[in-house]
Amino acid sequence: MTEAPPIPAGEIEPEASGSSAIRGDLTQGPIFRTLMLFSIPMLLANILQTLNGSVNAIWVGRLIGESALVATANANLVMFLLFAAVFGFGMATTVRVGQHFGARKIDAARSAFGTGVGFCVLLSAGVGLAGWLTTPWLLHLLGTPEASLLQAMAYLRVVFVTMPLGAASTMISMGLRGTGDSRTPLYAMILTVALDIVLNPLLIRGLGPLPSLGIAGSALATAIANFAGCAYQVWRIYRRDLPLRLRGEELGYLVPRREELGYVVSKGLPMGAQMLISTSAGLVMIGLVNREGLNVAAAYGASLQLWNYLQMPAFALSSAVSAMVAQTIGARDHARVDKVTRVGIASNLGLTSAIATLIVVFDHPLLALFLGGDSPAMPMAEHIQLICTTSFVIVSVTMVLIGTLRAYGVVMAPLVIMFLGLYPGRIGFYAIAYPYIGGEALWWAYPIGSAVTVAVTVLYYRRGKWRRDEAL
Repeated sequence: MTEAPPIPAGEIEPEASGSSAIRGDLTQGPIFRTLMLFSIPMLLANILQTLNGSVNAIWVGRLIGESALVATANANLVMFLLFAAVFGFGMATTVRVGQHFGARKIDAARSAFGTGVGFCVLLSAGVGLAGWLTTPWLLHLLGTPEASLLQAMAYLRVVFVTMPLGAASTMISMGLRGTGDSRTPLYAMILTVALDIVLNPLLIRGLGPLPSLGIAGSALATAIANFAGCAYQVWRIYRRDLPLRLRGEELGYLVPRREELGYVVSKGLPMGAQMLISTSAGLVMIGLVNREGLNVAAAYGASLQLWNYLQMPAFALSSAVSAMVAQTIGARDHARVDKVTRVGIASNLGLTSAIATLIVVFDHPLLALFLGGDSPAMPMAEHIQLICTTSFVIVSVTMVLIGTLRAYGVVMAPLVIMFLGLYPGRIGFYAIAYPYIGGEALWWAYPIGSAVTVAVTVLYYRRGKWRRDEAL
C-alpha cells in the first residue's frame, strides 16, 4: 500500500490524541470489528425506516379510512421510481467519496459529494415540478380507484413539491457513509421517524392551531420530518467540522462538475435499474400468486412482511462493504479487498441465518401478527416460510459480492446477473415447473432463482478481470 499524503490540519478529526488513525477511516484495524461498527447503524436506520412506513400506514388507515390507504399505496408506487434513481446516484456518490477519502484526497471527496447532492436536488426539483403538473395523468395511468383519486392527488402533489428535501437528506447520508460515518445518518433517521410518527396524526386531524389537512397532512408531516433530518445532518457536519463540510468557494461544488457527474450518472443509473428489475419481478410474482386464490395471496402478503426484515442485514452489510472497499481502493491496498469481502460474507450469512431460523421456528406467532392466529391462510403461510426463507440466506452472498463489485465501479454485470436470477432463474423456473407441480412452483422458484444468482455472481467474481484501479 502506498503511503497516503498528509491531511491538512482541521480537515479530519483524529480518532484519538496521538493516533495516526482518522475518524471514519475504514482501511485499517480489525476488519470484522470495523465492519460491524459501521454496518449496525445502517441496519438500525433501515429498520426504523421500514417501521416508520408501517406506522404511517396505520395512522392513515385508522384516521382517514381504507380509500386513503389505497391512495397512499398508489402514490408511493410513483415515488418509488424516483427513489430508485436517487438510491443509485447515492450509492455512486458513496463509492466516489469513499475512493477519494481513502486516498486522502479530501478536496476531491468534497467535490464528488457536492456534485451528488447538487445534481439530485436539481433533478428532484425538476421531477417535482413535472409531477405536480402530471399528477392526474399518472394516477389514471396506474388505474387508481375513483374513490381514492382525489386523496391520492392531494397526497402526491405535496410529496412532489417537497421532494428535494428527501433527496437532499438521502444524498447527504450516502455521502457521509463514504467517509465512514454511519452514525450521523442514524441519528438523523431517529429524529425523522420520531417527528413523522408524531406529526402524522396531528396534521391529519388537526390539533389546536394546527389545521386539519387530511391525507395531505400525512405527506406534509413526512416532508417536515425529512427537513429536520436533513438540517440535523448539515448542523452536525459543520458543528463537528466533518470532512465533507463545504465553505467559501467550496460551496461551488454543489454545482455539478463534469467529471464527477459523469461517474455519478454512469454508475448510478445501472444501480437504480437493479432496484427496478427487482421490483418488477416482485410485481410479476404477486400477479402469479393472486391467481391461486385469496388465502394464498394473503399468506404470501404476510410472508413478504417478514422477508422485508430478513433482507435488512444483507442490505446494510452490502452498503458497508461497498464503502470499506471504496476507501481501500483509494488507499491502494487491494490485498485487503478480498479479506473485507470474505468477512462481509461470513458476517452476512451469520446474521441472515440467525434471523431466518427465528422466522421459521416462530413462524406461527409472527405470521399471526398479520393474518390472525385462526386465519385459513395460516397453514399456507407456514408452508411458504419453510421453502422460501432459505433463498434469502443464499442470495445474501450475492449482495455482499455486488457490494465489492460496486466499489470498483462494476455496475453492468450485477444488473445482468440480477436479471438472469429473477427472470430466467425464478420466473423461468415457475413457467417450466407449473404444469408439473402446480402452485408449488411459486415457492420453489425462490431457492432456484437464488441459487442461479449466487452461482453466476461467484463465477463472475472469481474471474477477477473486473479488478482495476479507478481513476482518482
